Amino acid sequence: MYIGKKNQMNLRCFLLWVSCCSLSLLTAQSTQSIPRPQFEATLLPNAPEVDGEILNDPVWQAISPLTDLVQTSPRYGAPVSEKTHIRVAFTDQTFYVAVVCFDQNPEKIVVADSRRDADLNDEDSFLFIIDTYNDQQNGFLFGTNSNGMEYDAQIDREGQGNFNANRQQGGVVGGTNINWDASWTVKTQVGDYGWSAEFAIPLNSIRFTSGKEVTWGINFQRNIAKNTEVAFWASLPLGFDIKRLSLAGKVNGLQLKSPKNLKIIPYALGQNVQTRQGNTQTTTTGDAGMDIKYSLTPGLTLDLTYNTDFAQVEVDEQQVNLDRFNLFFPEKRAFFLENAGQFTVGSPGEVDLFFSRRIGIGDGGELVPILGGARVSGKVGQTNLGLLSMFTQAVGDDIPKTNYSVARVNHDFATSRSSVGGVFVGKSPLDTPGGDDNQVFAMDGKLGIGKKAQITGFVAKSNTPGIVSDDHAFQINGIYNWDGWNIRAGYTEVGEGFNPEVGFLLRSAFKKPDFLIFKQWRPENLGPILEVRPHVSYRSYWNFDNQLISSFLHVDNHWVWPSGFEVHTGINFTQEGVLIPFSISGVTVPRELYKHQELQLVMITNPNQKINLSNRTVIGGYYGGNRIVTSNSINARFGDKFNVALNLNYNQLRLPNGDINAFVGGTRLSYSFTPRMFVQSLIQRNSLSDITSVNARFGWLQNANTGLFVVLNLVEDQSLDIPKQTQFFTVKYTYQIDAL
Repeated sequence: MYIGKKNQMNLRCFLLWVSCCSLSLLTAQSTQSIPRPQFEATLLPNAPEVDGEILNDPVWQAISPLTDLVQTSPRYGAPVSEKTHIRVAFTDQTFYVAVVCFDQNPEKIVVADSRRDADLNDEDSFLFIIDTYNDQQNGFLFGTNSNGMEYDAQIDREGQGNFNANRQQGGVVGGTNINWDASWTVKTQVGDYGWSAEFAIPLNSIRFTSGKEVTWGINFQRNIAKNTEVAFWASLPLGFDIKRLSLAGKVNGLQLKSPKNLKIIPYALGQNVQTRQGNTQTTTTGDAGMDIKYSLTPGLTLDLTYNTDFAQVEVDEQQVNLDRFNLFFPEKRAFFLENAGQFTVGSPGEVDLFFSRRIGIGDGGELVPILGGARVSGKVGQTNLGLLSMFTQAVGDDIPKTNYSVARVNHDFATSRSSVGGVFVGKSPLDTPGGDDNQVFAMDGKLGIGKKAQITGFVAKSNTPGIVSDDHAFQINGIYNWDGWNIRAGYTEVGEGFNPEVGFLLRSAFKKPDFLIFKQWRPENLGPILEVRPHVSYRSYWNFDNQLISSFLHVDNHWVWPSGFEVHTGINFTQEGVLIPFSISGVTVPRELYKHQELQLVMITNPNQKINLSNRTVIGGYYGGNRIVTSNSINARFGDKFNVALNLNYNQLRLPNGDINAFVGGTRLSYSFTPRMFVQSLIQRNSLSDITSVNARFGWLQNANTGLFVVLNLVEDQSLDIPKQTQFFTVKYTYQIDAL
């Protein structure tokens, strides 16, 4: 069946309706400030001993505690169920936080995971966030559990994700960079009173503005597992978490000096590679390199890297592509993850103008050696700066020696949650100057309307030899988020000639309207159910002949019990316009407009239990046939050191021209000897590519993810005529030298 041109008036009317709805929502909001709690920080003449002892330490007992925490779950607005005492102090070198988490039943304290940066939401834990520039948008998040594990993250744009599919995205893509690792210390103690924690954050590990009377944004969060309870010091409306910095409280009276900071981080490694494909080939190599970190100012840091290596990084999770569009694999390499949010422009995970995986990783996933590079990143006043230049080696005849450059600047307007900025991204092959250059220029911004609403957007242009037209991309979004409501509408357009070669496009050449209407509601008459979340979302993709390529209408409700058990019941209405026949794993999908419906069911058990599971099942039509998709995750913890996570994803497609069965399974095993010594493994099997892989890592951390790493990677490819087995065994040691 031929897909003809659509009437442009329908699309224009829809976009006009979207714009009007967004504008009416935005202009209706009150811009009055919301009272927030605040306190004065205490300057200590001498540094306290950081040992987790709070109750009997005279330094801490001389400071009045913060005690008034308010629940968001399960009893919204009620005081925290267990006493909590928080104290804050500082010296000219360090920022300190001490907390006593009283517990009437300390034997019920839950420790789920002791690995660095493990999720703290499913156990007894304490977190705090500091907005060191008081810009209400960016900050640093720290946390621990009663075992003294270390959790830290860098927060950009209040941790907001991207609405580019039927769910929010996290990680670096979503403005929460949990792979940022700073040098800091936390110690804990457990007793019949509950548990306590003492944090020491060296000021040279974070960025801030120096001065005599400095104010930071700050908030504290306590999780009490036995009650599935979450409480905050600066209370938050439903639907928000601690990353909502525009609603944080304030700590006043900080006296901050510019700290000296020069860190030299050398590494050395040895690697043995063994390949078996008919015969066996073995190579053994050694290498060394170095990173240097120097604070130009308290808010601006220079990073230098030579012979950059990422041998200790966990491998990618395997995926199967059962559609026509690109798969997204997140960045995991530490050098590119630090301050990644400052270089993020576009629609993360869908239209990324800068995607750091283009540096050092070829199109086929092969490693491209990085010679070195430099980065300047940070803040001057309320202006964010980011400069990056990296050089990669040539690989064979296909990949030339290349320079990658990024220049980013944006200014935050602290009192209005607004910003405006621009970015340049360039790629220049050095062996053929001018021949294959690629540049992208863009401007972006956001306009905050009070605390509840925001307009965001960007406009970009690429420059590629041979492409002279339609090389643009832009997006505009209107967002209202308050009191359990999350309403947004937007429009994205990517021109047919737009070519960000150092970026990422989920799909190319499209026009996309989308909207979401979501309500988080806690009625009093639903019996055992704590919360319901009815919502509807829509997105569609059109080409520039106004032909429909894809549309997705999702109608759903989440049913949530006080224990944390959830059931999601949804239905999807999908359309796929196939203009050119394509193949899925050897099965041809003909040219046609396919219209289908799907049933979507999600079940999540209480994550605080020792064994918990989640399941997402989709059953419905697919490209003229039917499909069943089921994604399962089973998590188990044995004591407070050993964790197992089993992921099973199965796709069954019954199409007119053939059937496809695709299975991807993975098992994660983790044992923590201490919060800084661990063994981890990731075992994966992909039936479609017929690849089995094992990634095993031993880590003995010192500071900021440096230390000893022993890594074993095994890959077996059975899809080849002669099966291929590859084994990588690597030993790497990195050491941080604090030169200043």
